[in-house]
Amino acid sequence: MNLDVLPLDAGELRPLVPQLLAVTEAGPLTREALATMRATVPAFLPRPAATPPWRWRAVPGSDGAPDVRVIVVDPGVTNGALRPAILHLHGGGFVAGSAEASLWRTQELARELDCLVVSVEYRLAPETPYPGALQDSYAALNWLFRSADELAVDRDRIAVVGESAGGGHVASLVVAARDSGDLPVRYQALIYPMLDDRTGSTVRKPAHMGAVLWNEQRNRFGWSCLLGHPAGSIEAAAGAVPARMLDLSGLPPTWIGVGSIDLFLDEDIEYARRLADAGVPVRLTVVPGAFHVFDAFGQLQIAQHFRADLIASLREALR
Repeated sequence: MNLDVLPLDAGELRPLVPQLLAVTEAGPLTREALATMRATVPAFLPRPAATPPWRWRAVPGSDGAPDVRVIVVDPGVTNGALRPAILHLHGGGFVAGSAEASLWRTQELARELDCLVVSVEYRLAPETPYPGALQDSYAALNWLFRSADELAVDRDRIAVVGESAGGGHVASLVVAARDSGDLPVRYQALIYPMLDDRTGSTVRKPAHMGAVLWNEQRNRFGWSCLLGHPAGSIEAAAGAVPARMLDLSGLPPTWIGVGSIDLFLDEDIEYARRLADAGVPVRLTVVPGAFHVFDAFGQLQIAQHFRADLIASLREALR
């Protein structure tokens, strides 16, 4: 396992903390408060850029599930050459977020890597518990492979990227793709991924971890909505919780990035260790003093360096 501790100054983040703490401490996340959270999350994220262009598209669902809406971000002319592609799964604690609110990230990936990006509008919990989001993500990945010729995509250079809850969904998706045997993912990038339902329930964390934006209560709520039963229960549905999966062998090379005061720090480090033990090439990047979703504040150098580290890993993997 390759561990990088980025030598960055987290002091840039301190002026943001009072406002973000006020959001975190406004009250517990509940079903009654969910509509407000869903409406306010986009306000904290960067606005989409004018380019590269993007469009909505519907792709066939899997196993009798409804069609899946995706956003296709296409940087443009390929001059007949095949290009890499990324399937992206957005964050939002399994209960919020959208492909459109994540355009700032997917447009940057498409622009910097000159690749096609497909971002999945998967169904959210609690309205659709597991395995709804996995079905949607798998259907989108299957469509990307089957439509590669139409999209001028190289099937051998397809990566999957997700942040927070989307990172958890990516981890589940690549296991499902491995087990199917017909969707060979080249690389997975997990951005402060949400991997373990026991965090904040049966496994408690120090007060400073998760104090900003995503805390233990919110984590319990998100996981309980996805699983359809209390987070941290003795048993969980097979394939629903990446940290509980027994066999991680045969998965694609992996990048994992997380801040040192993110609630997910320990579970992300442990997942990286288990991947390495299973023989999977893995690169783990830890940013001292960084909280959850810190990279969305793109004007800060600490955010720019973190995203540059992610992009450099994808560029190397997809060349």
